[in-house]
Amino acid sequence: MTNVRIKDAAMLLGVSDDTVRRWVDQGALSAGKDEAGRKVIEGSELAAFARAQAAAAPDLLGVGSSARNRLVGLVTRVVSDTVMSQVEMQCGPHRIVSLMSTEAVEELGLVPGSISVAVVKSTNVIVETPGEHT
Repeated sequence: MTNVRIKDAAMLLGVSDDTVRRWVDQGALSAGKDEAGRKVIEGSELAAFARAQAAAAPDLLGVGSSARNRLVGLVTRVVSDTVMSQVEMQCGPHRIVSLMSTEAVEELGLVPGSISVAVVKSTNVIVETPGEHT
C-alpha cells in the first residue's frame, strides 16, 4: 500500500498543503500516520479523490471524439518556419508542446493568447515511477 505525505498530495493535486489539511480536517480525505508520525493519505484514496475532483475538459471543439486526454489551455508561444511550427501551450500546470505544419497553425489561428485544446491520442505512453524498486 502506497502512502502519500500531505505536501506530496498537495503537489500532485495542484493545491497548497493547507488545502489538503483542511480536506483532512473536514473529512473529505482520511489521513493516517507514517512510522515517523507524519500525516499520510493512502494512495488509492488520494487517487479516488483526484478522480472525483477532476472536471471534464470543456468541449471547445464542438465535435465528438474518441480521445479521452483533452487539455484545455492557452497558447503561450509559436515558433514557425516556412514548413513547420512549434506550438507551446500552458494547460493548468502542464506545458504541452506540439509540432505541426505552419499551414495548420495559420488555419487554426494559433497565436500567443489563443485558447485551444490539446488532444492526445496515443498507444505509446511511457509511465515512470520514482525511487528504487525491488
